[in-house]
Amino acid sequence: MAGLRLGPLLRHVDWDTGDSATIWVEADRPCTAEVRCADGSGGSAHTFQISGHHYALVPVTGLTPGTATAYEVLLDGALVWPQTGGGFPPSTITTPAVGGRPGRTSPGLRVTFGSCRQAAPPADRRGPHGADALDTLAARLAHDPAEVRPDVLLLLGDQVYADHLSRDTRAWLAARRDLREAPGAQVADYEEYTRLYYESWLDPEIRWLLSTVPSLHIFDDHDVIDDWNTSASWLAEMRATPWWPERVLSGLMSYWVYQHLGNLSPAELAADPLYAAVRATPDGTDALRAFAAGADADPASVRWSYRRDFGRTRLLMVDTRAARVLAEDGRAMLDPAEQLWLRENALDGHGDYDHLLIGSSLPWLMPPLIHDAEVWNAALCRGERGPRWARIGEDLRRRSDLEHWAAFPASFAALSDLIEEVGTGPKAPATVCVLSGDVHHAYVAEPRIPSTARVFQLTCSPVHNSIHTAVKWGFRLGWSRLGRWLGRGFSRHGRTGRPPLSWRLTGGPWFGNQLMTLALSGRSARLRLDQARSGRPGARLVTVLDRELTAAE
Repeated sequence: MAGLRLGPLLRHVDWDTGDSATIWVEADRPCTAEVRCADGSGGSAHTFQISGHHYALVPVTGLTPGTATAYEVLLDGALVWPQTGGGFPPSTITTPAVGGRPGRTSPGLRVTFGSCRQAAPPADRRGPHGADALDTLAARLAHDPAEVRPDVLLLLGDQVYADHLSRDTRAWLAARRDLREAPGAQVADYEEYTRLYYESWLDPEIRWLLSTVPSLHIFDDHDVIDDWNTSASWLAEMRATPWWPERVLSGLMSYWVYQHLGNLSPAELAADPLYAAVRATPDGTDALRAFAAGADADPASVRWSYRRDFGRTRLLMVDTRAARVLAEDGRAMLDPAEQLWLRENALDGHGDYDHLLIGSSLPWLMPPLIHDAEVWNAALCRGERGPRWARIGEDLRRRSDLEHWAAFPASFAALSDLIEEVGTGPKAPATVCVLSGDVHHAYVAEPRIPSTARVFQLTCSPVHNSIHTAVKWGFRLGWSRLGRWLGRGFSRHGRTGRPPLSWRLTGGPWFGNQLMTLALSGRSARLRLDQARSGRPGARLVTVLDRELTAAE
């Protein structure tokens, strides 16, 4: 009899019709996965196989708009979810009451987001990073039926850490291979990536949360390796190592299976040739490996970015890792096709949405000192101060993680111009928010641009990780007047001039394990930041910010 290895994960919920969703599962053998809902709706799909593992993305149709219905998962007709004795409420699919086409009433939307989650240790063991914000959110939702749930959970990168492993996973790897051989205590292949997802998503609280709150994902560097695609010379060095090809292929393959597929709508899945290919053969491993190899060799051949419309709120989730142009004379965060995609989707139907959310794992607006340092470093690396400084610049870039939007000055300017264009004029949305993580602290920054919309950089990280005390002080310095003065010194040395816009910190910085939630209704937007605090009888979420973003200044 088939068993459920991982999942279910509630992924896509249709906000246009309110009558369909997709559920992702992993089984332990080939089988037919079925979802049955309490209201009589449901769907089924046969599993596909990748490297000996069996997956299904089940389309659920016939849902009633504006309802929350409990569901079960069956494999070959046998009930496998919910599991007995879990102590959690039933997993449900919640659908919006009304679609969001222009001219129609739009339901409110609650978006919870964050990034950088190391897997939580078992319940009987204390870990080094404190209380897990996502675990704590799950516990609060599970134990308080009156608590308002997010409509969608945005996971903005570093969902798994391929290069920083837990004690248990290192022991598991040591029993599998000799860790004295490269890549050592890091994942090496697809099978080892599956271990990371099991460790993270089999956590009981996380498993229940992901089964009942729709989630959307994008990768960041640790999903593959720290500083992934920092520079052309970094990439050349990695490609020269014997273990890198298998690592990057396995990282992209596992991301496609465990994260990317669920980002897609049923219509996008139906049009996806790779999804059709892996489902049409008894073993889709070769097809997926060929796809991943092509994506690594030519990043422009694949689009990991995607768009989702939630009524009158638009989300553009942007790939800031694989889509980079790394040549020093043409560095760009996004390749030309990706930049065009972002622009076209931001301007498509301009005036028909009230809020634009741009999901970028890396922040657009950073502490000014760090921004100026990254622009200076980019100038050094492209040779503005000669070969010796170029070598120094490359070393600094890698040691100090100088690879955010500021490290790609032309891309920073292009994104800034696009945001100003979208946010200006009678068709402007009420807000344009760039949602980011990566930097292991949270803050709110606002640019000084003559826009009609309110524009924000909303950064929230980590969900479950930590930061060295010295780095905390570095970020505080980065936002200070002294930091701005030091940043101008970098600009003078690199001959980079002033940034194309200025910005100010209007919230934070906050340090700790945390989540942000945007509540959007009509043309209003409210932001809340909750931090996970350890205590007795258990961890709890403490609200440290509750702010109306659209209120008059």
